[in-house]
Amino acid sequence: MKKKILFTAYSLSLGGIEKALVNLLNVLDENKYDITLILEKKEGIFLEQIPKHIKVLEYHIDDNKNIFVRKLKNRIHLLKWKLKNKNQFDFAISFATYSIPGSHLALSASRKNALWIHNNYYQLYEGNLKEMKKFFHRIKMKKFKHHVYVSYDNMNTILKYFPNYKNRSLVCNNMIDYKMIREEAMKPISLKKTVTTFVNVGRHEEHQKRLSRIIDAADRLKREGYQFQVWLVGDGVNHKHYVEQIKTLHLDDVIIFFGKQKNPYPYYKLADAVLLSSKYEGYPVVFVEAMTLNKPIITTAVSDYQEIENKYGIVVENNASSIYYAMKEFLEHGFEIKEPFDPQKFNDKMKAILENLMNE
Repeated sequence: MKKKILFTAYSLSLGGIEKALVNLLNVLDENKYDITLILEKKEGIFLEQIPKHIKVLEYHIDDNKNIFVRKLKNRIHLLKWKLKNKNQFDFAISFATYSIPGSHLALSASRKNALWIHNNYYQLYEGNLKEMKKFFHRIKMKKFKHHVYVSYDNMNTILKYFPNYKNRSLVCNNMIDYKMIREEAMKPISLKKTVTTFVNVGRHEEHQKRLSRIIDAADRLKREGYQFQVWLVGDGVNHKHYVEQIKTLHLDDVIIFFGKQKNPYPYYKLADAVLLSSKYEGYPVVFVEAMTLNKPIITTAVSDYQEIENKYGIVVENNASSIYYAMKEFLEHGFEIKEPFDPQKFNDKMKAILENLMNE
């Protein structure tokens, strides 16, 4: 008999968590698992990539401007859901860490449950331990039977402040649909590369992604006479700010925007190196995407960077100057990947961890 598994998340819009969820759902065996995915918003660029056998439902959150009315409606809605679905699943996963309704649904749906933790929340809250603890209280972290981190760096950071969670904590990196990536990368796009090119794929959001570091580095390199381009694939809350910054610095010929792309992989394939300028990350999906397509990586020292350093790319300190020096080094000397990456072996390891958890 198939096991009934519940996943909860916020939406399937562009983002690392959302992409990781799609990849995971695509590798789970439909003959073993009857999967339901509940979203706060049934929308997003990745929605069409969910396998057809998975039930995708929407759990609507009331947004009434009257706080009392909104809270009352949402509590009644949650109570009705609990009465209908209490312990109706064999396993439940709150996959989008920040989804508070998602955590409540997962806890109600099964006694066997897991909270996925995709980010370094100590860094996200800029070292404010009180705010971090408040957030974990809101998502009811202490009630989950398992805490699954996407990187050792994240897990070790959290366990410094919650050592009593050690026995329920484990690491499972985000899986990757490498066959799809390689197929999609071969699709033609109307774009020609004439100079050494760097590509960044992700949200245009400064607090975490720090694309201003790339812009500053590009400005310095252009003034020094280097010939290159940076392709920015994505969108986000700070997109307009970046566009204005590039116009002010007269970098329109160097930094090119391509907006959201359902298929970013031809850009990876054409580029010479992948850039990651983030202040912090969970486990960057960009890492395994670049490794799958055999592209060198230039990255700040975010989670689990040790896997990249001197083997798949260049790891630098977490500041703009370091990005500049790494790009300069690549322009002058390039980077030779030291060993092939085996995405199937990587996936098999992560899938075994996940299935052991769900079949405990």
